[in-house]
Amino acid sequence: MEPVSTWTVFGILLITLITVCSVKVVALLYQELTYWKKRGVPYMQATPLLGMSWQVLLGRVSFPDYLSFLYYSHPDAAYIGGMENTVPLVIFRDPKLIREVSVKYFDHFPNHRSFIPEEMDPIFGRNVFSLLDNRWRDMRNTLSPFFTSKKMRFMFGLVSKCSHDFVDCLHQHPELCSMVDIKDYFRKYTNDVIASVAFGINLNSLNDPENEFYKAGTGITDLTSFIRMIKIMLFRLSPRLWRMTGLSLFSKSGMKFFYNVISESVRARDEQGFVRLDMIHLLIQARDREKHQSVTNIDDIVAQTFIFFFAGFDTMSTLLAYLTYELALNQDIQEKLREEVDHYMTKENEEITYETLSKMEYLEMVVSETHRKYPVVITDRVCTEKFELPPAGPGYNKTTVNPNDSIWIPIYALHHDPKYFPNPDKFDPERFNEENKRNIVPYTYMPFGVGPRMCMGNRLSMMEAKIVTVHLLRKFFVLPNEKTKPVRFKKGGFALIPIDGLFCSFKKRDP
Repeated sequence: MEPVSTWTVFGILLITLITVCSVKVVALLYQELTYWKKRGVPYMQATPLLGMSWQVLLGRVSFPDYLSFLYYSHPDAAYIGGMENTVPLVIFRDPKLIREVSVKYFDHFPNHRSFIPEEMDPIFGRNVFSLLDNRWRDMRNTLSPFFTSKKMRFMFGLVSKCSHDFVDCLHQHPELCSMVDIKDYFRKYTNDVIASVAFGINLNSLNDPENEFYKAGTGITDLTSFIRMIKIMLFRLSPRLWRMTGLSLFSKSGMKFFYNVISESVRARDEQGFVRLDMIHLLIQARDREKHQSVTNIDDIVAQTFIFFFAGFDTMSTLLAYLTYELALNQDIQEKLREEVDHYMTKENEEITYETLSKMEYLEMVVSETHRKYPVVITDRVCTEKFELPPAGPGYNKTTVNPNDSIWIPIYALHHDPKYFPNPDKFDPERFNEENKRNIVPYTYMPFGVGPRMCMGNRLSMMEAKIVTVHLLRKFFVLPNEKTKPVRFKKGGFALIPIDGLFCSFKKRDP
């Protein structure tokens, strides 16, 4: 018998390995393709291995449009099954079920899907959004005092100063007012507010757009570039491969800048003992308390202050841009709001107070309607304990959500469902007047998320939007111009980014 060559053995082993891998891949594909069908659940077929949102990541469709497509694919179903990178996904349509998973049975769905795990990014992975279970609860309890009524009153003065500086800069520079890209302007305002209330840094970015804080922030918060979309897709497909490549989702120079700024602020406060009642001070206090587990070192402090910036920078500027855009298009609404502002502010009393702001009911309605029409697109949950769902509708079966399965709550689609908000594309603040808001179906309006995981900064966000709107309308008329176009959302990314920008003009009011 002739001896078997080494190459023959290698060939047999290689063929065996390829065969085994092929069988496993086929089995995985079959499982994905038949997962919801076998369970008798209405579903949307995902692309095997890639999931349902790859078209968004590759810039083929906008996320709000794609989510609406999924939402209406089974208009009579309480929920819809899908897949996201081999992980079973349930998209909820029924407000009662949304309450079940986000409030009543929150202990079964306590976490978000971690965007980047802590072991891959010790800063982003440690923030309050990414933390899980008890670590999240501890950190939330640590941060909650920052958002009390007492702290809001203190921060009111800081936000009001930023707003004054912003509007005064516009008033003193007419060349800035004729053809305004309002999203860009409000990013500068939001940057200044966050720098002040969280970092203790005073800026005027509209007057000085080249400041390092603003430049670093714009680089880090831009998640719409093609390269960054590819990075996100690679991470979701194979975290292990991502770890091997050593890639970073965020600009390393930008992250280094924020780390150094926060570290230096903490060091200076520790050495000099000065106190400024901002977020960094709150976290330093938590670090210094004995047996405090949620904040133990500088990375924890950097993580929480960074997510405060990251979460507020783009979402807040987007809200303000769309609010101003709608005021430009709807002059009757703008005039009614201006009358309310003028009623509470006179030439003898140009300073708005915390108490006065809370009395402006129509302002509250306008901001609330902006949140309805232009909300965050989704919020999510991850199952940690088995949970049985009732049938999605007649002819369907009960099903079980298993640990690690994902839940999507389609906020944008619910806010635009004519069943809950008639004529949803119309900007109508009267939806939120005292009589009408009582008729809003619970868990169909969720501008800040829902349940214990909802956004902690909701009151600060509302205050920030209201103050600058008041100051703006006291000094200017907001007008459309030839570049003011109907909104079309940019393909790719996960936010409501207008393709053509949001343009208007500011015309000074008579003194």
